[in-house]
Amino acid sequence: MAFASKKEDETGLSSYYNNKTTVIQEARVFNDTPVSPRKCRALLTRIVYLLYIGETFGTQEATTLFFGTTKLFQNKDSALRQAVYLAIKELATTAEDVIMVTSSIMKDMQANSDVVYRPNAIRALCRIIDPSMAQGVERFFKAAIVDRNPSISSAALVSAYHLFPFAKDVVKRWVNEAQEAVNAKASSSFFGSSSSSGGYLGFGGGSSQPSGPQVIQSSSYIAQYHALGLLYLIRQQDRMAVTKMIQQLGGGKSGSGTTLKNPMALCMLIRYAAKVIEEDPNVQRQMVELLEGWLRHKSDMVNFEAARAICEMKHVQPAQLTKSIAVLQLFLSSPKPVLKFAATRTLAALALTHPQSVAACNVDLEALIADPNRSVATYAITTLLKTGNEASVDRLIKQITGFMAEISDEFKVIIVDAVRSLCLKFPSKHSSMLTFLSGVLRDEGGYDFKRAVVEAIFDMVKFIGDSKEQALSHLCEFIEDCEFTKLSVRILHLLGLEGPKSPQPAKYIRFIYNRVVLENATVRAAAVTSLAKFGANSAEESLKRSITVLLRRCLDDVDDEVRDRAALYLKVFGEKPLADAYVKEGMSIVYYTAQCINEPTESVFSLAALEAKLVAYVKDPAAAAQPLDISSVPKISRAQAAQESARPSALDTIGAPIAKSASPAPQAPTAAETQSAYATQLADVPEFADYGSILNSTATPAQLTESETEYQVTCVKHIFKEHIVFQYNVSNTLPDTVLEQLSVIMTPQDEESGLVEDFIIPLPSLTLANSPGIVYVSFTREDPTKYSIGSFGCTLKFISKELDPTTQEPEEEGYEDEYQLEEVELSAGGDYIIPSYATFGSEWDRMRSGPSATETFLLGAMESLKAACESIVEVLNMEPLGGSEVPTSDSVHTLQLSGLATGGGGKVLARCRMTFSRGTGVTIELGVRAEKQEVVDLVVSAIA
Repeated sequence: MAFASKKEDETGLSSYYNNKTTVIQEARVFNDTPVSPRKCRALLTRIVYLLYIGETFGTQEATTLFFGTTKLFQNKDSALRQAVYLAIKELATTAEDVIMVTSSIMKDMQANSDVVYRPNAIRALCRIIDPSMAQGVERFFKAAIVDRNPSISSAALVSAYHLFPFAKDVVKRWVNEAQEAVNAKASSSFFGSSSSSGGYLGFGGGSSQPSGPQVIQSSSYIAQYHALGLLYLIRQQDRMAVTKMIQQLGGGKSGSGTTLKNPMALCMLIRYAAKVIEEDPNVQRQMVELLEGWLRHKSDMVNFEAARAICEMKHVQPAQLTKSIAVLQLFLSSPKPVLKFAATRTLAALALTHPQSVAACNVDLEALIADPNRSVATYAITTLLKTGNEASVDRLIKQITGFMAEISDEFKVIIVDAVRSLCLKFPSKHSSMLTFLSGVLRDEGGYDFKRAVVEAIFDMVKFIGDSKEQALSHLCEFIEDCEFTKLSVRILHLLGLEGPKSPQPAKYIRFIYNRVVLENATVRAAAVTSLAKFGANSAEESLKRSITVLLRRCLDDVDDEVRDRAALYLKVFGEKPLADAYVKEGMSIVYYTAQCINEPTESVFSLAALEAKLVAYVKDPAAAAQPLDISSVPKISRAQAAQESARPSALDTIGAPIAKSASPAPQAPTAAETQSAYATQLADVPEFADYGSILNSTATPAQLTESETEYQVTCVKHIFKEHIVFQYNVSNTLPDTVLEQLSVIMTPQDEESGLVEDFIIPLPSLTLANSPGIVYVSFTREDPTKYSIGSFGCTLKFISKELDPTTQEPEEEGYEDEYQLEEVELSAGGDYIIPSYATFGSEWDRMRSGPSATETFLLGAMESLKAACESIVEVLNMEPLGGSEVPTSDSVHTLQLSGLATGGGGKVLARCRMTFSRGTGVTIELGVRAEKQEVVDLVVSAIA
């Protein structure tokens, strides 16, 4: 005996009743004579339901159902016809030959057809027709867009919106009709259509009364919302047209003159205005006047959208915020929870940049702390924490503690992040805030919540020295009962760093060794490392002996990682240089000749560059014959490494998400990530298979054309050991033109450039849709030990053909054309030298006996030392050291630079002693030291 599942009991739907096979079998009801509208509607509903929950029909199944439903076009039942259109609209994407029902659908779209399912027919036609047929149904859509029935007008506008990506040229011709729909007046009658006549309320009119159901006109003006969206879609590439549209529909400074009656349309217009302000600051004043006018609109939705747009403007001034904050302050006392939530959320985001302006709402925000809606209360608290003063901290912390148990983890994280920001703002209050954090750390919660609390305590340890002892004690208590391995490992690492520096380091040993006894292998291994740091960094011999005893016990652990770590640390404890290198932080071993010299260093390898080097080494089979050479991996300072790996600063965090009018731009890839991507791309080109690994690639592509031109070209240079490959990224911005047989002709300006052209890999075809395309030009380096520099004239050659607007096929015959590009320069900086951090003083002295040169130059065009520093750093593409890129004097300065030369060129250092005098300019004494003479000559020639 089978019982229905709980899910089926809740929904009341039988799995058999909504089985795909059953539905297909029951589709024969479409062939019954006479047709039963009730049975057919029920079956169509089940088909749409199956599609809605993710069920998929095969092509044959969908085609059978599709044409089965089309037999119902002859039935006059309005409800059935609506269900038919809903079903065929969903099945059209899977079924075959759906275009055959076009004529039947267009019959129901006729302007004289006063049927309730005319909007459904319009929506279905949008899915059925091929984009090339859009021109044939243009007059139907134009008539429907300006129809006085809002449902018909909205259906046509939304369908045009969906057709736009496939038939842009056709839909763009409907702009006048869309403009008319935006300016539409209210319908003259509420009951019946405007064409009806007869007696009272449309009854008793005899033969003049139209057949079919009466259409009740909408008073929501929703068609304006859809028409505005279509207008913007058509004009979005023309900023001036969008600005003019906003000003025309805005209704002047007061906003009362606008023809838009639909609140959603006004909200959409406000968002367009905010986007225009972001893209063109020159129109900010006019747009802000419009936004301030909409602050007085009768709709709360419009008031809030205008206030939010003003609050999120870039570089907004406090004076401009006054009116919008006043509107949000009124919402704080509204009886509607949604308005209170929206206002508190916006104010919480604004408090990041303008806490003084938001402080005017503190009284209203404090009243919301006890709000029954905990989401509102959470945002109110976070805003108060950002805008409050030192005197109110204890009171706010006490109020927060009261309802932490009543809110979800998501909002707990918001509260904790706000407290983290506050404790760095008022360090003297660290005791009460640390007590609060330790208390919530003991509460129930998920990983994200506990991680937020731990990170807040980490920041207090790092930035507030007085809190270190108390914070470490709380963390020790937490790991005694911590269920999250990642958090335990991080805390043990922190204890290993900070514990040995405390006055009584021995008190932490018990907590750490307990982890060795009680935890899983990952935590045990981290605890062993932490114990080793206590032994290596402690000055007490008795503590070192105790640590050694504990580590010996770990040699019997069941996990090999734990045993290996214990054995390693016991070995290095006996040799101080090894202990300094492998246990202590901030120490390294540098081997010179036969001696081992201990030297504190401030530099580490760039992890992204090291990873790219390792990936290239593993993928290159020929590289396995030689050991990995890490001398070409650039280094960065420890401060830079910490900055790269650090999470967002607590000072910039409040936990309230900042709503943006546009999607946030993705983080730009690092130079090493870019190089790795290029290496993968070039590996797919057979012609470059035997070139070996890439030594360097241009970090930023060089722009060879203006951004407004019809053809846009950028160049990336790839340096190999014996070759140089120029990669041209070409974009075609002309929608009705195809470019064929594209190639770039390069002409060296200097005949003795040291490069010989190998071949060109042309691009067969390029359209707007498949842009950008790539053209490669390969050169051979005559002498791989020399660094070839010079300029190349570039010409883009191609055959241009027009596209047939109907078939989108290129014409048979075209014409040859060429386009002159900017010159491509092969230079020292960016092509052969990459930035790398070094300790300048010691490295400069070490390279004293190596290749070097000293030259004097006069830079008469430079107007200051700062301009000279910026120019030299840009030309050489080397890492400025010790903040020397910022002159501290107006007349005398020394710039220190460090880099790595590609192709095994090794380290290169440059010292620029410079003086400045008015009328003469900047005089530079350039000193260069490197591991090879060719690199010294390269740097000197770059400045010369």
